[in-house]
Amino acid sequence: MADKQSSKEYSSDKIKVLEGLEGVRHRPAMYIGSTSKNGLHHLVWEVVDNAVDEAMGGYCSVIDVTLNKDGSVSVKDDGRGIPTEPHPVYKRPAVEIAITKLHAGGKFDKGSYAVSGGLHGVGLSVVSALSKHFKVKIKRNGKVHEQEYSIGKPIYDLRVAGKADENETGTEITFTPDDTIFSTAKFEFSILATRFREIAFLNKGLKINLAEEETGKKESFHYEGGLTEFVKWINKSKEALHKPIYFAKKEGGTIVEVSVQYNSGYQENVLGFVNTINTVEGGTHVIGFKTALTRAINDYANKNKMSKNGNLTGDDVREGLAAIISIKISEPQFEGQTKTKLGNSEIKGIVDSVSMNALTEFFEENPAIARKIVNKSLEAQQARSAAKKAKELIRRKNAFSVGGLPGKLTDCSSKKSESTELFIVEGDSAAGPAKSARNREYQAVMPIRGKILNVEKANAIKVLGSEEIANIITAIGTGVDEDFKLEKLRYSKNVIMTDADVDGAHIKTLLLTFFFRFMPELIKNGNIYIAVSPLYRVRKNKNYYVYSDGELKSLLAKIGEKAEVMRFKGLGEMDPEQLWETAMNPKTRTLKRVTIEDAAIADEVFSKLMGDDVEARKQFILENAGEAVIDI
Repeated sequence: MADKQSSKEYSSDKIKVLEGLEGVRHRPAMYIGSTSKNGLHHLVWEVVDNAVDEAMGGYCSVIDVTLNKDGSVSVKDDGRGIPTEPHPVYKRPAVEIAITKLHAGGKFDKGSYAVSGGLHGVGLSVVSALSKHFKVKIKRNGKVHEQEYSIGKPIYDLRVAGKADENETGTEITFTPDDTIFSTAKFEFSILATRFREIAFLNKGLKINLAEEETGKKESFHYEGGLTEFVKWINKSKEALHKPIYFAKKEGGTIVEVSVQYNSGYQENVLGFVNTINTVEGGTHVIGFKTALTRAINDYANKNKMSKNGNLTGDDVREGLAAIISIKISEPQFEGQTKTKLGNSEIKGIVDSVSMNALTEFFEENPAIARKIVNKSLEAQQARSAAKKAKELIRRKNAFSVGGLPGKLTDCSSKKSESTELFIVEGDSAAGPAKSARNREYQAVMPIRGKILNVEKANAIKVLGSEEIANIITAIGTGVDEDFKLEKLRYSKNVIMTDADVDGAHIKTLLLTFFFRFMPELIKNGNIYIAVSPLYRVRKNKNYYVYSDGELKSLLAKIGEKAEVMRFKGLGEMDPEQLWETAMNPKTRTLKRVTIEDAAIADEVFSKLMGDDVEARKQFILENAGEAVIDI
């Protein structure tokens, strides 16, 4: 029980009131999700979302985003320009109020924006609060206005900096993130490009230009075909089964826009957007579409007497599906400021009704495509039934093996999953030193025999029938697909440890493809890692471990060419001490956590690397050959 003295000390003067934007700096993650790479890029999304809102209103056609050499970012649009007139209540310029006060903005006035992504009126104020320098330039009413801020506070009053053409309007914002807040202040071109591509697809006709001064990289995103082009882009490295299905309808104040195209693969890729915001956790709009799709396909199958084994499930009809559901509404209810899930209950019924009517009509008018889709779903139903039997077989087999675990697994003694690690290594030669090197209390080792099955080219029956894959599933303990249960996870870190050569890289990619397709929750939860094993050992007075040819060149230039240099051909060539020191000891090793930054990009990467399109794979490898690591 706490002593009475401490309760006396907890008096009214201990209650802190954080004025203005102090709360944002005190708890930034509440507003932008995190202070890591994701939170940093979220600053750009907030500024760009404002420009996109102008585009959705029909006032903006071009957005220019520049990564400047000094680490700042500039976002320029040709919209109406943020109002510069004095605010009727605060008697300060409206732009200053929008930048310095939370929950202030045009999004609350229904006359200003019919729909908007930047809903909460906190975007610009949060960005200015978390930036050591923030500058706004506005072209409006024939003048160029400007004002600068530091950590959310104006450096000087809004001033007129020049003249503009009477018809020339727009806003340009340049900000430098506060590096005392963020773990990294470096923006990544590829992350920005992915989001801007989505925005351009979702707003046909809008052009977004992205440039990086330091590297000279430039990319433009502009799609007149909108969602139809988006779904074709998702399927570009796959074999599409039919032309895209597209429909759009306005129901009351809600605009529903959907594009659907099946491919010959086995993966589902359904992306939901609300006012161009990527709702990565889905929501009522996605549920409404999925419900309608299942019902429409079942109705067609039953009406045409194609179904023999009962109704198709949602999983059956979504195998090989690529779909975009984009809705635009005036008052979206998102779960949290970072807008990852839509909560509006009425939207489910609207999207369900619109999708059901449109899909039924399309199937009636295009019977050849409808039959292709139904037949694909029926094949999925049969495969799912066979896969269920395969899973049962895995469970029964495990029940009869010692402790229900695969015989090849060398387990650790601890049963506390939060502190245990599983090293998946290639072959018995690597397993030998790994077993000797490990800490037996919390590190387990499981060898796999060579290259596992490429799950990108196989259906569920073949995947689950593979002994190597069955062993991995059993060792990890969570099950797969609908049987997946995170609470049954046996190891908090599941580490892929392969040789630092081409074959090792291939095995690593095969394993990552398996985890991405069958256990994506483990990647999302941060349980999949890659061990970084050395390419060389350099000995001169002491041992140096080197992880790339470039690093070797730098080291030899530093310590002198007369060194004994040994190239490791594989993990099996390392003695246990070397392996422990370089790849397994938590104090000295480097582990890379695998993350899914964006589902559409990750899906495309795996489809290109592991699919049937040889030309797409060659092109991808050529474009990315200079990259040391591909983040997935």
